[in-house]
Amino acid sequence: MNLSDFDYHLPKEMIAQRPLKNRDQSKLMVLNRADQTIEHHQFFELPTLLDENSVLVLNESKVIPARLKFEMGNGNAEILLIKPIHDNTWECMVRPGRKFDPKTEVTIDSECSFHVKDITPHGLRTIKFYCDDFKDYLQKNGHTPTPPYIKEEVEDPEVYQTVYAKEDGSVAAPTAGFHFTQRVFDDLKKKGIQTEFVTLHVGLGTFQPVKTDNITEHPMHSEWFSLSDGTAERLNKAKKEGKKIVAVGTTSVRVLETCSDSSGKLTPYSGETDIFIYPGYQWKFVDQLITNFHVPKSTLVMLVSSFASFCHPVLNQVQDHSGSKMNGHGFVLKAYETAKKEGYRFFSFGDSMLIR
Repeated sequence: MNLSDFDYHLPKEMIAQRPLKNRDQSKLMVLNRADQTIEHHQFFELPTLLDENSVLVLNESKVIPARLKFEMGNGNAEILLIKPIHDNTWECMVRPGRKFDPKTEVTIDSECSFHVKDITPHGLRTIKFYCDDFKDYLQKNGHTPTPPYIKEEVEDPEVYQTVYAKEDGSVAAPTAGFHFTQRVFDDLKKKGIQTEFVTLHVGLGTFQPVKTDNITEHPMHSEWFSLSDGTAERLNKAKKEGKKIVAVGTTSVRVLETCSDSSGKLTPYSGETDIFIYPGYQWKFVDQLITNFHVPKSTLVMLVSSFASFCHPVLNQVQDHSGSKMNGHGFVLKAYETAKKEGYRFFSFGDSMLIR
């Protein structure tokens, strides 16, 4: 498939710059794969839209203050921590790149300095930081990283966290979880809907554009994840009992599909995944998906398009109400056009959809 198959036009004013004050008041579009219909709801209605035999799987990774801003030479500079290597050494995005040649040594302030060790094939810098307690330094001096399409500074770091964030490590939030509030969790519990948690630390892949026309040639960056023994055991039991596995966000999807074998059984594991899901992928474990509206031509749109077409052997020749044929990504792009007409908010702080 070609990159252009996953493109759409989005007016800039539809990109949400801040979350709603009441997160669960966001819009929730429901895509029904069986009959290709679209419904409109609000997120707090989610418990009523899920079967009581559903199991929600959420990513509890927490965003770290991974952006460092400081003066370097005669101007400003910036480091965005992407992935830890070892012993306060990180792969980083930097700006401006010309100031971060290998062997460069810089003192940021009296508490921290760094040494640029190398440049990776992807243009990242491998940087070693010298600091008594680098984690504490980041908490005091780091800034919350946000995607480039969010132009407003995030003043309160908690705005860019899910309410259930627990494990430090992400440089971008698992944003499908933004809409959950304690009220939603209480209503899920009242209905008897099971919730489980996994961890995937969101990294460079979130920011990395697809640059190849043939999407299969795109190199996916790996991200660290963990699926515990207990969680895998409970999810395998739920799957065997015929419960619906509802992945909250593409990051939860990446964990579950990485750890599942072809028979749909999970194996607990902690490590790196570079799984790339696009139309044609054979889904193994996830039954339903909650996700936001994603950037055009991104790997996230490709994953969602794949899921929208899965479980329907003839979906590649399904007709819409006008009688014309749609494929999986055609259904998703139709949903995106509908969202634009209905005033949905897009991207990280925007609204969401449930694909069932």
